[in-house]
Order: sequence, then C-alpha cells, then structure tokens
Amino acid sequence: MDIVDLSRLQFAVTALYHFLFVPLTLGLSILLGIMETVYVMTGKTIWRDLVKFWGTLFGINFAMGVATGITMEFQFGTNWAYYSHYVGDVFGAPLAIEGMMAFFLEATMVGLFFFGWNRMSKLSHLGVTWALAIATNLSALWILIANGWMQYPAGSYFNADTMRMEVSNFMEVLFNPVAQAKFVHTVSAGYVVGSIFVLSISALYLLRGRHKELAKRSMTVAAAFGLASALSVVVLGDESGYTAGLNQKMKIAAVEAMWDTEPAPASFTVFGIPDMKSHTTKLEVKVPYVLGLIATRSSDTEVPGINNLVNLAKIRIKNGIIAYDALAKIKKDRGNTALRQTLKAHVADLGYALLLKRFRSDVQNATPAEIDAAATSTIPNVPVLFWSFRFMVGLGFFFIGLFALAFYLSAKRRLDVSKVFLRVCLWSLPLPWIAAELGWIVAEYGRQPWIIEGVLPTALGVSGTVVGNVLFSLIGFAVFYSSLLVADIYLLTKYINLGPDEVLGHKTEDSIIAAE
Repeated sequence: MDIVDLSRLQFAVTALYHFLFVPLTLGLSILLGIMETVYVMTGKTIWRDLVKFWGTLFGINFAMGVATGITMEFQFGTNWAYYSHYVGDVFGAPLAIEGMMAFFLEATMVGLFFFGWNRMSKLSHLGVTWALAIATNLSALWILIANGWMQYPAGSYFNADTMRMEVSNFMEVLFNPVAQAKFVHTVSAGYVVGSIFVLSISALYLLRGRHKELAKRSMTVAAAFGLASALSVVVLGDESGYTAGLNQKMKIAAVEAMWDTEPAPASFTVFGIPDMKSHTTKLEVKVPYVLGLIATRSSDTEVPGINNLVNLAKIRIKNGIIAYDALAKIKKDRGNTALRQTLKAHVADLGYALLLKRFRSDVQNATPAEIDAAATSTIPNVPVLFWSFRFMVGLGFFFIGLFALAFYLSAKRRLDVSKVFLRVCLWSLPLPWIAAELGWIVAEYGRQPWIIEGVLPTALGVSGTVVGNVLFSLIGFAVFYSSLLVADIYLLTKYINLGPDEVLGHKTEDSIIAAE
C-alpha cells in the first residue's frame, strides 16, 4: 500500500470508529429531552429516574465520542496537508464554527446536565437538557456542511494567484443543498440508533423481569420517536439520492450498477452481481421506472450510465488540460489577460486534468491511453456500493416494521406479552450501527477518486510524509480506538446489568411499585 492508500485507510478507520458513538449521542440527547419534558409536565419521579439512567449511558458514550473525534481533525494537517492548503479557506470555516458554536455549548451543557439536578429548578434543568440536544445536533450540522461541500463544492472558486480554492459566497456554502439533505438524513439515522438502543435494552429488562415500569415507559417513547425517525430516514434519504443525482451522477450509476444509459425513466435493480471487469451486471432483477422517478423526479430525464459518464470524463479531462496549460503559463506571465480568460473558460474541468497526475507529471503531454485510464479511474468500486446501499435500505425498512409493531403493542399495553418480539428487539441492537456505517461507505467511498468532487483527486491531497510514519500512526490509532471501543462496551454493559436502582443509588419508583 502506498502513502495514499494508507492515509485513506487511517482516516476511514478513525471515522468509522468515531461514527459508532456519534449517532447514539444524537439519538439519546433528543430522547432525554422528551423524557424530561414528560417529567416536568407530570411531576412523576419515575420519568426523572428514566432521564438520569439513560443520561448515564449517554454520558459514557459522549465521552468516547469526544475522545475519538478530536484526533480526526489533526489528520487534516498530518496526513492531508495539501488538501488543507488547497481548500482550507473553505473547509476550515464550518469546522471552526462547529468548535466555537456547538462543541463549547455542548461541553458546557453536559456538565450542567449531570451536576445541576439539585441546584436548578425543573424548568431550568429541562432547558439545559434541550440545549444539550440542540448543541449536539448543531455540531453535526456544521460538520456535515463541511462534508457536504466536499460532495458539492458550491460557493467557492479557484484563485489562480494563490493556487487555492477560496470562498466566493459563504451563504451558498452554508445552504449547500447536499449538506442540508445529508444533515437531516444523518441526524434522523442517529435518532433511529438511539431509539433502537433504548428499545433493545428495555426489552432486555422485560425479558429478565426487572425494572418493568421503567422499561415499558422507555419502550413507548422509543417506539413513537423511532417510528417517526425511521420514516424520516427513508423520505430524507430519497432527497439525498436526488441531490446526488444532480451533481454526483457517477455515484448514483455505481450504486445501481448501471453501466449503460437506459431509456427514461430508468429501472431500479433489486438484485444483481456487478462485474467490474466486463462492465456488466449479471442475474439482474429490475423494477421498471423506479430509479428514474427517484433520481430525477421525472419520467423523461435519463439517468446516465457508468460507461457514458466515463466518456464524458474524457471530454472534461481534455478541457481540463487546456486549463492546466493556461495556469502553468500564467505562473510565468501573471499579467496575461488572454491566458486568464482561457483558464476561466475551462477552470470547471481543471480537477479532471489533475486525475492525470497519477500517470504523469507533465499533464499537458498526456497520451490518449493515459486520458482513457484517468477517465476510467472515475469509476468507484461498484460491487461495494451496490451491496452496501441495498443492505442499508433493507435495514431501514426493517426498522420501520419493528418500530411500528412496538408502537402498536405499546398502544395496546402489551409490550411484555410476546417474548419473541422482545428477543427480536434485543437482537436488533447492532443493526442500526451497521446501517449507519454502510451509509457512510456509500457517501464517502462512492465519491472516489475525488476528495473534493470534480475539484481535487484524493491522490493529490496527501501530505509529503513517508509510508512508515502513516503505518505507525495507523496501527496506533487502531489499537487506541479499539481499546476505547472495548471500554465503551464494558462500561455500557456494566451499567445496563446493574440497572437503574444501582446506577442511581436509590430505589426507583419502579422498585417501589414492584414491592407493593
């Protein structure tokens, strides 16, 4: 593996580990707000006990999320120095705002949440809990604005004098349609993770015959909130697919393993075996019209296939070579307006010319074979994307069914009747994390070979370091993060097994009811 592969692997490992903690934090923060609102409205101490118990588990997960998240930002300087130089003026702004606006607020509110119970009024503490939930979601918003810009670099331009991307309109960066769609889709997925977590642990208590009143109330909240969230994930995921269809056509084509453009509206492939060598998909099972309607929201707009997009990439590479050549000459003659006009006319394709850097340094002299190879490199790993997407969608519909059943049983007050249902809830505990990780694979792996879509190839963004340094830090991160994951699972398991009475240090209303 070269420096690019190792740097990508290290960031992927740290990101996937970090994202094990983020969605649970997002989901539990809102659930805590809902439960405490019920406590303030009803005055029943059992709801306060619920908030304190689930808040303890939230605190463990929150601490692990912070520990795994901070190191990720340092990688932009250590492993991705040229990326940081090239796009730092744009990418750095939302990350800085996230730290100042969201993280500081989140860190302050989490302290008040845990230590303010006996020092604040009910309404004041409720405000703290909701402020914590809002801050957690604001943190996700700014990070996803930064990530959304990587998918769709709106509100920015290439400055030939500084040789960097710079902000032209920060409002376009802020209200980037891809970022907004990713935010609502991602936080909804986090709400599903939190709801499944509460649902599963509550089912465990019911199976054990412990803490029944707390478990039933927790399951009722999780079922209602989870059902709304799971439905939102599907609807908002459709919006993410639509925005990707507008500016990341290769990702959509790869997710569908659609090699050639079909007559509109394109069909959706339910099952198939993509073959990267022959550029075919074997044993296809298709549903007519569905893909075209989802990706374009029309019946007469084509969804371009992979091979067609590769041919388009060849044209853009050739146009990019013109921009690259003009840029090279501008360095020697900065006052030449004719060269600047040439660059301006073709600068949108400059990033495609940079794809040739993998094959030769003098881009202007690229051969037709090298242009073909660079264009072919725009195809991501189709089988990985194809199956990741389908497993993710399948899990999404499973969650809808599970929450709907839980909501129905809750309404009928029969949550503890069926042990089969409770066991299904318990066994479903890891599934939302799998779905979330698959979603990130589709979003990030599907963008390859771009680190900034159409602007900067991933291979050019790495630091000028040596393989040994990255390999050493990769092993270190893997060991450290694995240790944190083991510690997180151990602590969560410990406090779940102890139960609310032992965790809170007093008999809960649930225990009093059971004794009576």
